[in-house]
Amino acid sequence: MLLAIDVGNTNIKYGVFDNKELKASFRVSSRLTRTADEYGSVLLNLLQSSAIYKEDIDGIIISSVIPSLNYTICHMCEYFFNVKPLMIGSGIKTGLNVRVDHAKEVGADRIVNSVAGYAKYGKDNEPLIVIDFGTATTFNVLVGNTLIGGVIAPGIKTALESLVSGTAQLPMIELKAPKSAIAKDTETNMQACIIFGFSGLVEKIVEKIRVELGVPSVKVIATGGMGEVLSKEVSVITKFDRKLTLDGLRIIYELNCKK
Repeated sequence: MLLAIDVGNTNIKYGVFDNKELKASFRVSSRLTRTADEYGSVLLNLLQSSAIYKEDIDGIIISSVIPSLNYTICHMCEYFFNVKPLMIGSGIKTGLNVRVDHAKEVGADRIVNSVAGYAKYGKDNEPLIVIDFGTATTFNVLVGNTLIGGVIAPGIKTALESLVSGTAQLPMIELKAPKSAIAKDTETNMQACIIFGFSGLVEKIVEKIRVELGVPSVKVIATGGMGEVLSKEVSVITKFDRKLTLDGLRIIYELNCKK
C-alpha cells in the first residue's frame, strides 16, 4: 500500500491507497514541536483504527510546505515503516509543465493539486482552474497540462483568525453561511462577511481569469478544508473534490516508482 502525506501549514493529511483506491485518510495538526516518535505513534494508532498496519505500507510520498518539518516526517517514515519516502521537489517527474517566471517558487501543494486537476478533470487544451481553500486560498490556472499562473489570497480561517485577534470583542465563530446577508447579530454579521465576501472574491477572480484566457467558460475544481462550504455558495465552482491532493500524490508516485 502507498502512504501519501501532505504537510500543510495548519494540518497534515495522510492517505492510504491500495492501488488507486483510497482505503483511509486522516488529518492531524501540524506542530513543529512534535517529534518523529510522536507523529509516528499517532499515525500508527490511526492506521490500526482502519485495520491497516505498518507492514502493509511499502511506499511513501510526501508533499510539504513546511521545510522545518521535513526531516521529522522523513525520519518518522524510515523509523516506523522502514521506507525511504519520495519527497516532492526538484527532479521529480510530475507530467506537468510549469510556465511561470520563477517555477521553483511554486509550492509543492500547488504542483500536486495541478497534477491531480489535469489528470482527473483536464481535457485536451481546455482551461481549468484548481482552487485550494486551505491556510491560503490558491488559484492554479491550467491550459492542458501546463500551469500558466495563478493567484494567492488569504485563507478563510486565516482571515477569520486575523479579524478575531485584531479586535477586542469579536468572538471565534462557526464558519457556515448565514440565512441572510443582512445579518442581525454579531455571529451572523461575521459569517456573512467571511462566507459571502470570499464567495465574491472567488467569483471575481475566476471571471477575470476567464476574460484573460478569452474563453466562454472555464471548469473550476475546488478542494481544501473550506472548499465544501464555499462550493455551496459559489456558482462558478464546477466540483468539490475532497481527496484531490492525495490523488495527486498517488499519481506522482506512480510516475516515479512504477514497479
